[in-house]
Amino acid sequence: MSNEKEKFKLTKLEKNWILYDVANSAFVLLVTTLIPIYFNILGVRGHLSNTTYLAYWGYAQSVATIISALAGPVIGAAADRKGRKRKIFLVTIAVGTAGCLLFGLARQWLIFLIIFVLARVAFNLSLVIYDSMLGDVSTEDRLDDVSSQGYAWGYIGSCIPFIICLALYVLLSDEMSFSLGIMSTENSMALGFAITALWWFFVSLPLLKTYKQKYYISEEEAAKHSTWTQLGHSIRDVGHDRQVLFFLLAFFFYIDGVYTIIDMAVAYGTSLGLDTVMLLLALLVTQFVAFPSAIAIGKLAKRVDATKLISVCIIAYFLITCYAIFLAHTYQFWILAVCVGLFQGGIQALSRSYFTKIIPNEKSGEYFGLYDIIGKGASFIGTTLVGAVAQATGKQNYGVGAMTIFFVIGFILFQISVRAGSGKPAAPAVEAAE
Repeated sequence: MSNEKEKFKLTKLEKNWILYDVANSAFVLLVTTLIPIYFNILGVRGHLSNTTYLAYWGYAQSVATIISALAGPVIGAAADRKGRKRKIFLVTIAVGTAGCLLFGLARQWLIFLIIFVLARVAFNLSLVIYDSMLGDVSTEDRLDDVSSQGYAWGYIGSCIPFIICLALYVLLSDEMSFSLGIMSTENSMALGFAITALWWFFVSLPLLKTYKQKYYISEEEAAKHSTWTQLGHSIRDVGHDRQVLFFLLAFFFYIDGVYTIIDMAVAYGTSLGLDTVMLLLALLVTQFVAFPSAIAIGKLAKRVDATKLISVCIIAYFLITCYAIFLAHTYQFWILAVCVGLFQGGIQALSRSYFTKIIPNEKSGEYFGLYDIIGKGASFIGTTLVGAVAQATGKQNYGVGAMTIFFVIGFILFQISVRAGSGKPAAPAVEAAE
């Protein structure tokens, strides 16, 4: 038993890789909680209706997604060249954290959305590089566990800056009748945005200092092909590998619902008139539930085939989305938040580690660029659909209901991918870092 524990003890590099999940998850939690509320304040000041507010928020998410999806594969392919990955990673973090700092200076809704789109794009591109690092920092037999640990500690670690931000909002904001009321709501949130930006940047430093690119395109191949040609070859290779192709198609559909629920939860609850503080506390509970759940699913993947666990998570999300259609009261949102927490980390972590196993290591950057374009492209459809249907019908529930079919299609395609599985494609010339 002691040998088994020692075998799965995290290395220093794995711990530092996990720390970036802790760093960036603070921004994710901010985007899904306080930022929609802040935008709602700016929207009310700009005379936007509740339905228009929800639609514009969905459109902003979609624009960020389109830009990220188009840039992701190119950035990923560029990062696969020797010595590039860490440098590009640093740039995306710098731009993202700078944008987060600027949120509090935007006091007009359109300016805020422009800054938000830029920061969200930088964040998304940092994840392309970060996810592609997994094969460099760990070994194949540890991928499921390490990936799950990343999401788990990201959930719990992100609660630290979030609780501080929430406390500033609740205790200092002049909007709350029971608060000290010593500053405006906008200023209390601006302070929270600054705290989150600093957290994101400084918690990223351990990985930036210790990461070394282990796999990359050989210098001979890099000299023969431009980044665009290299990317074209990878797209062609994906088309010839049924396991990778059908997984990406499946991922496109089932992750759509997952990302849409994450991105639109607070905006959806706010548009229904639910209490904002209760919504934020419910999502805080989601983080605490997701922490042990993600770790447990990662450990379970050592005994149960990860593909079966991914299938269970897809089915669970289908049922969660069905439940969300009938959301009308705050207590129902709490139930929804707990259920999401049980499966959110598992489906994201296992999808990431499963994809890492079936792609060539030396092209992980560009493959995860494709992974990102698939995931973010799906998110674009989901958020756009929710916004468009809500605006067209005046009923937000109809947009949420459309998400269920995506989980059905995703489940079917994933089963095809599993049956077509034939291991990783043959890897071309690879160089290991000195």
